[in-house]
Amino acid sequence: MSIDFSVIIPTFRRPDTLIETISSVLRQRDATIEIVVVDDSPEGSAEQPVKSFADQRITYLKNPEPTGGFPSIVRNIGWPLAKGKFVHFLDDDDLVAEGHYSAVSKAFANNPAVGLVFGRIEPFGNGPSDQLEGEQHYFADAAKKAAVSGRFGNRLAFAGRMLFDKALLVCSASIIRRECLTRLGGFDPSIRLKEDADYHVRAMRECGALFLDQTAIRYRIGSPSLMHSPNKTEEQKRAERLGHRQMQTKYRNRYGAVEFYGLALFTRTLLKIV
Repeated sequence: MSIDFSVIIPTFRRPDTLIETISSVLRQRDATIEIVVVDDSPEGSAEQPVKSFADQRITYLKNPEPTGGFPSIVRNIGWPLAKGKFVHFLDDDDLVAEGHYSAVSKAFANNPAVGLVFGRIEPFGNGPSDQLEGEQHYFADAAKKAAVSGRFGNRLAFAGRMLFDKALLVCSASIIRRECLTRLGGFDPSIRLKEDADYHVRAMRECGALFLDQTAIRYRIGSPSLMHSPNKTEEQKRAERLGHRQMQTKYRNRYGAVEFYGLALFTRTLLKIV
């Protein structure tokens, strides 16, 4: 039987939310799936939760060399095993919206030139109400910007937003064609933070993207938010700045200074006005 979606779930010591995440995948209809759970904890904390499903569609892998929280490496362990037409990198505390895989299948079928489909992000969690409101505002604005970017084609405007404006999505919100992922070579482990933004920029530019204007995932936020914490350490700020510079340098080297600076001007003028 052919497989539509390969779902790669890196996990680290979150057995309870992992069970919720896997359950949200298994509830999907009108799509065949496989799930690969890659456990980055030295003690193998995810093994029993995975076994509790007793589902042959789920494969459990224990990273033989735990990274201590290096998601790009953990994701790169899982995706080469994928047999599905499409690959979904799903974090171990996020939930797939009901009917999402069916909608993504139709989107790919109707847009054969597009290699990446992503949708809206719905934040939820038990943190402070002002934090939740801030995250909701951020991702609502990101969805508006993604919709506008799609009017300018399926590559450059999306890439420009990611390079010179704001992150339009988190990793769990996108699904990629497996052949496109193979072409990209997965994630770049030399980038410590912003590795998912770099991955999405490369996917958007190389394969084209489509924004699906409906909820893709429910995004569980912690307190404080790793992505939008107001109290980031100096080390984290430096790592984020370094990751952003690495992403931009890679793009400029790959596509040339003319496209790079032209895209910066386009993003900071016309896209900002629109």
